[in-house]
Amino acid sequence: MKGLMYASIALVVYFVASVVLSVFKRGIPLLSWEMVSSLPGGGFYMGGGGGFLNAIVGSLYIVGGATILGLVISIPVVFYLNVYLKAGSRFGSIARLAYDVLFGIPSIVYGAFGFTIMIYFGLRASLLGGMIVVTLLIIPIFIRSMDEVAKTIPTELLEAGYSLGSTRWETIGIIVRQIAPAIATATLLSIGRAIGDAAGVMFTAGFSDRIPTSLTQQTATLPLSVYFQLQSPSLEVQNRAYAAAVVLTFIVLTLSIGGRIIMNRFSRNKIQ
Repeated sequence: MKGLMYASIALVVYFVASVVLSVFKRGIPLLSWEMVSSLPGGGFYMGGGGGFLNAIVGSLYIVGGATILGLVISIPVVFYLNVYLKAGSRFGSIARLAYDVLFGIPSIVYGAFGFTIMIYFGLRASLLGGMIVVTLLIIPIFIRSMDEVAKTIPTELLEAGYSLGSTRWETIGIIVRQIAPAIATATLLSIGRAIGDAAGVMFTAGFSDRIPTSLTQQTATLPLSVYFQLQSPSLEVQNRAYAAAVVLTFIVLTLSIGGRIIMNRFSRNKIQ
């Protein structure tokens, strides 16, 4: 069993290293400051000059907005499930089952759902539409990740707060300190999934060679930029897709390392 575990770890490390190295090997030689700091020029997807700054900024806009909205919606839900509902509540069980189902739904289904709603209300693809769909995509990740940790908080810890005269609202402060690592983990997982999503934003955010200046304008994202460049008949443009993939991979790796540091810092306040 020990050998099997070592083999499994080696296999996972091999796959991760293979993906990262293959992307970096083809993308880094083509990556330049012009690509990450300029907008697409005329005929960029047919071999023209310019870069994909619009996709970088668009991805950060969508992921940043969706993460903030997801936290604002998810944290109160976790508090309600673990503070205001009684242990073993039937409603809580049904809610958790619903979030488990939503967790496994493919992003393209969220995109199709958002697109249907947008058509019904006569809305066009926009930055706001992309944010809303990505928010719906990551809310189950937030809730289930934080809820699993919140359920492990010792009951005695909460009862001690009540015995000192704390209200349920004041007890939330205790829970926040205990689930801080889970919040960091959930944020990391959500950003990783959100920034790499292409299917959902393809329907709702659209695509543009410009940086959006309002929520009603269409916006590009890095995954869609990679997709459209790979569809080009020009080999040079196809190779540029790997340069965009390098930037996307670098962002994810940076967030992963930063998230690990934050989790270790917050874990000091957790009571076992």
